[in-house]
Amino acid sequence: MTDTQSKELKVQEKQEISSSAEQTTPGLVFTPAVDIFETEKEITLLADMPGVKADELSIDLRDNTLTLTTDIASAGDLNEEYILKEYETGRYYRQFTLGELIDQEKIDAKLIDGVLRLSLPKVEKATPKTITVKAG
Repeated sequence: MTDTQSKELKVQEKQEISSSAEQTTPGLVFTPAVDIFETEKEITLLADMPGVKADELSIDLRDNTLTLTTDIASAGDLNEEYILKEYETGRYYRQFTLGELIDQEKIDAKLIDGVLRLSLPKVEKATPKTITVKAG
């Protein structure tokens, strides 16, 4: 791979996933594309979820597993013929296992223009301190 090719931005289409569990609703299931960035203080997760509304997105945290799920309904009438379809409709589903490193009480989520931004703050390390000994 040349130096120029490594700097290019590559577009990856949304991928359908196959689930080992039987679905209770018919339709396609997708895993959203995710970018993950880490700093000393937090891990930031950006998930592409076009067509999702904040009140329809479910973010569940149980047993150190963070689960994203939502259903995307078709925006148009079923009798319409599409000239261009920006994204497929169906269900988004993705899970992440969180380690002891994440302060689960301080996780923050924002959805803006189809991009979910999850801020996963890291647990603050215990700061060294001197303990004063009192007499009597």
